[in-house]
Amino acid sequence: MATNTERAPARRLVAPVKLEGETPALRLFSLLEVISSKDEVFSLQDLVEETDVPKPTLHRMLQQLEAAGILQRDTDSRHYSTGVRLRRLAEKILLNDTLHAARHQVLRQLVDRVGESCNLTALSGSEVLYLDRVETNAPLRFYLHPGSRVPVHCSASGKLLLAQMTPSQRRRLLARTPLERHTVNTLTDPAALEAEIAEVREQGFALDREEFLPGLICVAVLVPTSDKPNLCVALQAPVMRLDAEKAQSLLPDLREAANALAELET
Repeated sequence: MATNTERAPARRLVAPVKLEGETPALRLFSLLEVISSKDEVFSLQDLVEETDVPKPTLHRMLQQLEAAGILQRDTDSRHYSTGVRLRRLAEKILLNDTLHAARHQVLRQLVDRVGESCNLTALSGSEVLYLDRVETNAPLRFYLHPGSRVPVHCSASGKLLLAQMTPSQRRRLLARTPLERHTVNTLTDPAALEAEIAEVREQGFALDREEFLPGLICVAVLVPTSDKPNLCVALQAPVMRLDAEKAQSLLPDLREAANALAELET
């Protein structure tokens, strides 16, 4: 029994995660599965407390992943986050996976219904990545191809994905992302952007009111794939054909497509 001057060791509330694999490479992959589930930076000690692996072994594994560019150190040198190489791998998988044809068909059906260009997007680092896009047949349109990137702070999908983060996650991301002005409507004041994000979270959709490109309006909804979704379906059109009110009238069509896309992910 612990005395007043002696503390009993802390007990785990959950069983430690076992890193599966018969080879070092498979155990590294198993560690990456643990890391990929995290939405915050993490330290060596965090992983020691979460897994069944001794601290020296974990330290060596993290060094290997960092040296390969798969993980990177945070500014305090004690915490880690995903590296550029791992993010690029995730992007390539999303862009070229076996679901591409089925996703594209859902977007094509959506464009046929609403008559405007539609796209599927995901957050990649501090930018929004276009995973797929179907263009309208209308003569006036803004051309953006799969693989295009747009700023997170002035795009409908970006603001919607920012709204899914905790305040600390959002602050950390925006701290390394300059709120660059692209049009007269771009939100460059952090307080104004935070107020917009609060509104987006409450209403469940986001609008880009000529904030990224002059003359372009966009509306986006989440693809409800999990408790922490990272996919959006969005519609874009010139302001001469679409205003904010009409954009919101198309939300049922967007949500129907989002639900169809979510079913493909299960």
